[in-house]
Amino acid sequence: QVQLVESGGGLQQAGGSLRLSCAASGPIFRIYTMGWFRQAPGKEREFVAAVAWSDTSTYYADSVRGRFTIYRDNAKNTVYLQMNSLKPEDTAVYYCNAARFTSVQSMSTYRFPSWGQGTQVTVSS
Repeated sequence: QVQLVESGGGLQQAGGSLRLSCAASGPIFRIYTMGWFRQAPGKEREFVAAVAWSDTSTYYADSVRGRFTIYRDNAKNTVYLQMNSLKPEDTAVYYCNAARFTSVQSMSTYRFPSWGQGTQVTVSS
């Protein structure tokens, strides 16, 4: 099982940008489909974006499409989430996760066995 550590969160004003990073351990990172998820206070965790191992296929939640970009660097065992045009409703703890033999679309409903600590993103109005 690949180990994941999220970073890059912080406080940003509405309209600003942040880039989140998810560093993975393990030599087989490149074969995993990677995804970003978030959980706002009092709400369930929700899917944000996913990228295939080849980095040629991505999938986004409607709420972030056109504002967020997910991409990966397999040489660095890292997946990124570039967040632009941030809104207060983007405030949440952001998590990354990985799954093998899973399509980017299926990441939105995949049942992951565990989660990391995540990174807090706060967007002020």
